[in-house]
Amino acid sequence: MARYVVKLARNAGIVILFLIAATLGTVTGVVFAFANDLPRISALDDYSPSTITRVYGAHGDVVGEFAIQRRVIIRYQDISPNLRNAILAAEDDTFFQHFGLSIPHIVVAAIKDLIEFRKAAGASTLTQQLTRKLFLKDDKAWSRKVKEALLTIQIEKRYTKEEIFTLYCNQMYFGHGAYGVEAASRLYFAKSAKDLTIEEAALIAGILQGNVRQSPYVNMDAALRRRNYALDRMADVHFITPQQAAEAKKKPIVTRGDPSMQSATTAPYFLEEVRKELEARYGAKQLYENGLTVQTGLDLKLQDVANRALDQGLRRIDHIHGFRKPRRNILDEHHDIDTFKQARWERPFAVNDVVAAVVTDVDTSAIRLRAGDYHVAIDKKGFAWTHKTPPQLLRRGDLVEAKLLTIDGVSHAASGTIEQPPLVEGAVLALDNRTGQIRIMTGGFSFDRSKFNRATQAFRQVGSAFKPFVYTTAIDRGYTPTTILQDVPVSFTAGPGQPLYSPQNYDHKFEGPITLRHALEESRNVPAVRVMDQLGPKQVISYARRFGLTSPLPPYLPVALGAAEATLLEMTSAYSVFPNQGVRMTPYAVLKVTDREGNVLEENRPEPKDAIRADTAFVMTNLLRGVVQHGTAAKAAALNWTIGGKTGTTDDFSDAWFIGFDPDVTLAVWVGYDQRKPLGPGMSGAEAALPIWIEIMKAWIGDRKDPPKFDAPGNIVFVSVDKGSGSATEDAAPGSINEAFIAGTQPGSIRQ
Repeated sequence: MARYVVKLARNAGIVILFLIAATLGTVTGVVFAFANDLPRISALDDYSPSTITRVYGAHGDVVGEFAIQRRVIIRYQDISPNLRNAILAAEDDTFFQHFGLSIPHIVVAAIKDLIEFRKAAGASTLTQQLTRKLFLKDDKAWSRKVKEALLTIQIEKRYTKEEIFTLYCNQMYFGHGAYGVEAASRLYFAKSAKDLTIEEAALIAGILQGNVRQSPYVNMDAALRRRNYALDRMADVHFITPQQAAEAKKKPIVTRGDPSMQSATTAPYFLEEVRKELEARYGAKQLYENGLTVQTGLDLKLQDVANRALDQGLRRIDHIHGFRKPRRNILDEHHDIDTFKQARWERPFAVNDVVAAVVTDVDTSAIRLRAGDYHVAIDKKGFAWTHKTPPQLLRRGDLVEAKLLTIDGVSHAASGTIEQPPLVEGAVLALDNRTGQIRIMTGGFSFDRSKFNRATQAFRQVGSAFKPFVYTTAIDRGYTPTTILQDVPVSFTAGPGQPLYSPQNYDHKFEGPITLRHALEESRNVPAVRVMDQLGPKQVISYARRFGLTSPLPPYLPVALGAAEATLLEMTSAYSVFPNQGVRMTPYAVLKVTDREGNVLEENRPEPKDAIRADTAFVMTNLLRGVVQHGTAAKAAALNWTIGGKTGTTDDFSDAWFIGFDPDVTLAVWVGYDQRKPLGPGMSGAEAALPIWIEIMKAWIGDRKDPPKFDAPGNIVFVSVDKGSGSATEDAAPGSINEAFIAGTQPGSIRQ
């Protein structure tokens, strides 16, 4: 019997050894079979995933971002202990003990596979999840699992646990385009990963399994369940106490980010100009994946003011043309008024915001709307501009715009005015005089409505804004601010077979002999055409070229009145020559570009170009100050600031301009329709563009009390002259002004 048992044991041992050998042979065969088909994990030595390219403004704030995957790479020590523990508890609490594979979990999963006759999910360690995301596909094929296991072991052999955990935290997806824990922390809580509380860390750890499905922005109940699961797991593995878990579970989920605003920017037109420039220079891959840092000179606070000022200004002009029937009625589209939603309603409302709203009721004296949770009431003042009663304007279910004037967050009640998206367009641009850096750029009413940038791409008739170039030529050719010009009827030959060209003034009147200053301040047309005729159109155009105007400028007399076209960028840059002592700085958007390692790829510096003499520039600056002090732009004088500028209006009121400057910045506003047509009766540059300019300039001035000064060159002399006749007079005599002259051209001098 004993011999039989020994023999049986020997045979069993042989079988076991055979099975072991067979298993080892099979495993070895599998390893050899897949070995040549595995990616090289050494590539992780230079781990460089797609990261965000950020564009910064003048004060270090973020203007915008470019990214395929919104990711911010951080180090192990920048991940808070709360977040480390939450991820480990929710995903792999034995991570720091195993060799990359969890044998107990694999056995349990294998048994489950056999029982359920399918490939079940689960049993993946953090390293396996990382391997799958980096090198493999998320399928359930056996071949993938074998490759995953082999790669996992290789990664564990090559890298430390801290390195693997950091790779994992930087690689994984957390929904809404956010990759990595740092981007997720900013998305959900508007803070860094190193500052997360226990409950915030648990929420982010809970999102890992479901991404968007378990985002609090998508499914708050699911997010709460996963957060609480992560908290319970943290307590189970003793990362926190049960009491800490219970207290954290009582706290509501409070998000502070906004997924709808992830790609939003205050300066979309400017950001698009930067994008086109960078993509042309570096290519799309480097722009969207390599995490460049781009420094610009944009002033985001002023940009926001410019956006609001343009919005208000365009709506004011649009009101002149009456109220238009709403394009949508949600009842006609079979939506319910009480359940209808708009994406904008997910974000907080503020006073003066213009938001979409649904009409819930109308009567002869009021309009009632719903905007998200708010009930908005509009009384007679709020729709007076339409000159109609509500039943004539709207019906229940119409989707309209409302400007919120008051907001009560407790009762969710608001009051406002009825609005509509304006059809008229506009653009704003500001340049730093001394550098050429772009400080503000708004290319239209809405980037969502039209990507066309009217600040850089639209060629529009400049109207009377061209006249300073005519008078610059004149000053450089011996004219002075007191030169007498004739504002009397005149006709010019226009060419064979053409009728005579007889320029008219805006008011269709003639003032007779007037000074050059008066002609410019009051924007008299006839004197400007006469001066251009005397100087010669070609000479005036050659001067305009010095200012940087590259648009076609035909050598015809009507060009003196702005019959030619130019972009807002060209005109703003040209006007910056006056306060910058005759030097034009080439406009530019990008100051510096660095890669993710901090290497400087490019650094742009100001490019000065001499345009006109400094003394001529100062005389013109002094004349353009008169336009603001008591000319067509006199409304701006209320700013009590050192300002010069010029209005521009075309004959048919289709284009309205104001371009003004102080010693530091040149700011320009254009208003008009894309398809050329009149803005409305009397919609001159002073009426349509100047009010917008003033609102922006107020923000630029801020609370400063001491206006800067224009520096006069050494050969500028000041003489007291009679404002009407231009003749020299005693200081402080009635009707006198202190006029600037280039030395030798003042009244009574030999040269003069």
